[in-house]
Amino acid sequence: MARKGKKGSNREGRDSAGEDASQASPGRSKLDGRSFLYVGGRDCQVAHLRQIASNFGAELIHHDGGLREAVSRIDTLLPSVDCVFCPIDCISHDACLRVKTGCKKFSKAFIPLRNGSKSSLERALQTMNERDNSR
Repeated sequence: MARKGKKGSNREGRDSAGEDASQASPGRSKLDGRSFLYVGGRDCQVAHLRQIASNFGAELIHHDGGLREAVSRIDTLLPSVDCVFCPIDCISHDACLRVKTGCKKFSKAFIPLRNGSKSSLERALQTMNERDNSR
């Protein structure tokens, strides 16, 4: 019985250490003040995705990829962002083409994400942060 209690306390220690690490990263983030456009994905995850971006000190602007918002609105959003993320499994072909051509036109980075998961965006932001920190 003592072992079970001990394992549980170790987990709690690891969980709080993980929270401390994620809380500490915004202060050291090179993404502070940057804004990103996320086109497509699942509407139910938008708040979570914005929270992930804010943990890195960045702002996330969402466009649904043409479900309710006009695809032409992407052109008005592109000049004001630093980079565009598109989950390739949750976006229309029209919206994806609009984003890719707009990114070329406005010289913005286009980053396709493998899927619309929260962890996919978090990995992309972490990679960007690490690359910026190494410069």
